[in-house]
Amino acid sequence: MLHELAQRGTVTETARVLHYTPSAVSQQLAVLEKEVGAALFEKIGRRLRLTETGRLLAAHAGEILEAEERTRIALEEARTTITGELLVGMVATVASGPLPRILEKLAVSHPGITVVTAETDPEAAAIAVRHGDLDLAFVLDYPDVPGGQPVATGDFVPTLIGVEPMYAATRAGTLPGDGPEIGLAALADLPWIVSGPGTELGRRVRAACQDAGFVPRVTHQVDEHATAMSMVAAGLGVTLVPGLALSYAPPGLDIARVTPRMRRRIFLAGRRPALRRPALRAFLSTAVETATEFDLWTEADPAPFHPDWPEVGAES
Repeated sequence: MLHELAQRGTVTETARVLHYTPSAVSQQLAVLEKEVGAALFEKIGRRLRLTETGRLLAAHAGEILEAEERTRIALEEARTTITGELLVGMVATVASGPLPRILEKLAVSHPGITVVTAETDPEAAAIAVRHGDLDLAFVLDYPDVPGGQPVATGDFVPTLIGVEPMYAATRAGTLPGDGPEIGLAALADLPWIVSGPGTELGRRVRAACQDAGFVPRVTHQVDEHATAMSMVAAGLGVTLVPGLALSYAPPGLDIARVTPRMRRRIFLAGRRPALRRPALRAFLSTAVETATEFDLWTEADPAPFHPDWPEVGAES
């Protein structure tokens, strides 16, 4: 709890991350302070600030937790059968696409591994991985869109799972042109159904439209692809969806690949020290193998990868 408080700054946020009540965290920290026999905190408004003694103990707490992680890895490596529990953050399109197949194959090849999943915003998931709250998380980037390339930092290691094209969806009979591809500029005069500007997808769609020379006229702000496509089928506007989302597209849509090409890359991210865990490595390798069943490009992706990202499978 002290380690998390040192990173989060408030008892409320520490309690949220650790799945306790704020009062339970406060009580345990008070017990710790009594056991140490010195003040560990001072209250500044609604926040607790660590004293010099508190900072010293928090630094050692980090070392203790790292030693615990190394011990767990060593125990897993010593077993002849791979066992362990993994907490994996997921996004909706992966949850309805490759993830069930990944879990099905993993259950056959490694029945001793238990996987607990939680639907998580990709940006929040990346932070949770860095802090150790998630063992692995599916994260996304849009390499063809301005500002669409994240950077791997420190112990944060992403492994490429696959690349999927982005498609424009309009109501049947309303798609400009009749080819398999369409430029974003051809959709400039249509109303748009777009994820909110606070989401990664919402920002990237708006950036792609601006790069094509127009600001989209957003009439409906929707985060879920299934909901957006249902609204498109009702004639309420146009939207962009990744390839995996087309598996649950309703009838009554025209679909065309976006040009200049716009892609979404799917990564599984983990912390470098934890990647030694056999259970984690088994999940990673199963995910990479399963992606080929869902028409996700991997090595066949013709575009160069961002130099800050490791090569496909380099850490798995």
